[in-house]
Amino acid sequence: MDLLTFKLILVLALFLLSLTIAAYSTWAERKVASIMQDRIGPNRAGPFGLLQPLADGGKFFFKEDFTPANAEKFLFVLGPALVMFISLITGAVIPWGKSLNIAGTSFDLQVANIDVGVLFIIGMASIGVYGIMIGGWASNNKYSLLGAIRASSQMISYELAMGLALLSIIMMTGSLDLKEITESQTTGKLWGVIPWGSGMNWNIFYQPIAFLVFFVAALAETNRHPFDLPECESELVTGYSTEYSSMKLGLYMFGEYVNMFISNAFMVVLFFGGYNYPGIEWVTQNWGENTAGILSIVAFLTKTVIGILIFMWIRWTLPRFRYDQLMHLGWKTLIPMALVNLLITGAVILAFAN
Repeated sequence: MDLLTFKLILVLALFLLSLTIAAYSTWAERKVASIMQDRIGPNRAGPFGLLQPLADGGKFFFKEDFTPANAEKFLFVLGPALVMFISLITGAVIPWGKSLNIAGTSFDLQVANIDVGVLFIIGMASIGVYGIMIGGWASNNKYSLLGAIRASSQMISYELAMGLALLSIIMMTGSLDLKEITESQTTGKLWGVIPWGSGMNWNIFYQPIAFLVFFVAALAETNRHPFDLPECESELVTGYSTEYSSMKLGLYMFGEYVNMFISNAFMVVLFFGGYNYPGIEWVTQNWGENTAGILSIVAFLTKTVIGILIFMWIRWTLPRFRYDQLMHLGWKTLIPMALVNLLITGAVILAFAN
């Protein structure tokens, strides 16, 4: 198998994986809510309601596709398409596992191994703001426009805090390459003293404040509770998506779940060792490269799914912020925390530099 064929297979597998996890995140969301609220949840479509995402998708496809008479029709379609496209393309630079050996050739489980993978994801997330803003403006509806402005200002504000939190990781690892950031967490000793063994030298142990800032910012970036103000029904009639129906509305909703999946995958790479797991080097040496590679994929997806479940747990636990509270948290709490953490990180690196 040549490299191009492997990459095409990997792109298709990643596309299907992202859509599948996003679809069943909607099912898991309802199940988590039902457990926390002592309800049954979806149980009609298939065993345990497992076919509910397919039923919902079919409903979106067969609903009437309505476009407002005074809407900018091209931009009205472009908005949700852009959100979905950006959500999917960001997964291309994430290393999903160690390499696999196929017919004597080693292949990395990463679609595009670029030197500036961190910047690529942050840049794509910034472009995603345009999808929301375009959709709100093109609808020719004041509620939609207000919702789009609110969503854009929220996402831009929390991107600043997220970027500052990322700088601490970049300073520690000295790289913007997600593969190198992952590999830097494979070996070493925590604080230079405690030997965790291979696969457990995670950045979360060194940068808990950066993780806290990044985690809260990720909740706001993906419009999750308690930061889902762009869609609060009581104030803005679902905000930027007010005039959308059928599958165009489905793309906005689906894009948010894909974003949640990719955000947690990005968080796993930065703070939780990526595809590393305890004893990964021992497994590679004794059981072979392919066994270690398959286990690394399982480890990566397990960490990511745990993160998604935590996002859902928070949704059904915390109340929604007021908008002034949301902006106060972003500008007056998270950004100063990230700046102080950045200063401390720089001082520690300078103090212990050889």
